[in-house]
Amino acid sequence: MHIPDGYLSPQTCAVGFVAAVPVWTIAVRRVQRVVKNRHVPTLAVLSAVSFLAMMFNVPIPDGTTAHAVGATIIAILLGPWAAVLAVSVALAFQALLFGDGGVLAYGFNCVNMAIIAPFAGLLIYRLLSGGSELTSPRRPIAAAIGGYVGINLAALAAAIEFGLQPTLFHNSAGAPLYAPYHLSQTIPAMALAHLTVAGAAEAILTAGVVAYLQRANIGLLRVNHPNVAVPGEATERKPRRVRPITIALGAVAVMALLTPLGLLAPGGAFGEDAPEDLDLHKYHLNAVPSGLNKYNGFWHHAIFNGYDFSSDSHPTVGYIISAVVGIAVIGAVIFLIGAAVRRFTGRRASHQEPAQQS
Repeated sequence: MHIPDGYLSPQTCAVGFVAAVPVWTIAVRRVQRVVKNRHVPTLAVLSAVSFLAMMFNVPIPDGTTAHAVGATIIAILLGPWAAVLAVSVALAFQALLFGDGGVLAYGFNCVNMAIIAPFAGLLIYRLLSGGSELTSPRRPIAAAIGGYVGINLAALAAAIEFGLQPTLFHNSAGAPLYAPYHLSQTIPAMALAHLTVAGAAEAILTAGVVAYLQRANIGLLRVNHPNVAVPGEATERKPRRVRPITIALGAVAVMALLTPLGLLAPGGAFGEDAPEDLDLHKYHLNAVPSGLNKYNGFWHHAIFNGYDFSSDSHPTVGYIISAVVGIAVIGAVIFLIGAAVRRFTGRRASHQEPAQQS
């Protein structure tokens, strides 16, 4: 679902940024509650989980691959605005450091995976879970369906963005300038990948985290559901347990070590082929579309291009090191954003206090 550069026209990419920038601005303001409640470490861990989930390539029956995103579970736990920031940060460094997704196409990649997916997934989760208790078995089921719907709507949006390119941008002979796929090709391709395997992976990830937290850390589930009842909470004696952040960091470490399993999936994701790998005959082309060929290499400074740094001589080691570097960078950026927001809110509060006293 990561749209590379060259597949969308510069005009389309500009629209993606126009749509995303206001949402990012609102998200920074709305995420202040998460920062104030000292959940920045949790946000950093969840952003790392999203990054790692997107590294796991799952094989699709047609020979391509897809992946989960983890956007809905972040929205369930810390709210949709926190999910916008967490997934956007993960996508930014996937593009800049690992060449996964385009820099020009970053706006629409965020619209799809960091905006549509968490908001749609959370809406479905809330509709289906209703006023049920936090420990209700209804909530993991609602989370699974929310995650499934969220990732599929994101995939549909990407399919439409791909599929409109030949219609909107072509030369005088009618040949496409950018993505050569029409809607009749993009929608079935993305639907097959996400209605089946990727959607199931997202559903399992989202439901699994909610079910685990129901037993291990109901307090984290309560962050975004402060008024929902927990039966027996006042009288039940809470057993000693390992700190939740320790468990979360352990889970992230295990995911990082397992990321090379994504290398076992044959083929690549639909719409992510390099120009030289494009099947020209399949799309009735005589040559690679000129715009695709021109912009596909727009960003060529990825240090771990393709999650590797060894020219594929040691792909497993490259994948693990890429995962570790990605986690470290993403976590650091989330903490910096949290510190900046906390400092800004602290200054604003200090300015308001004298005004209230006078």
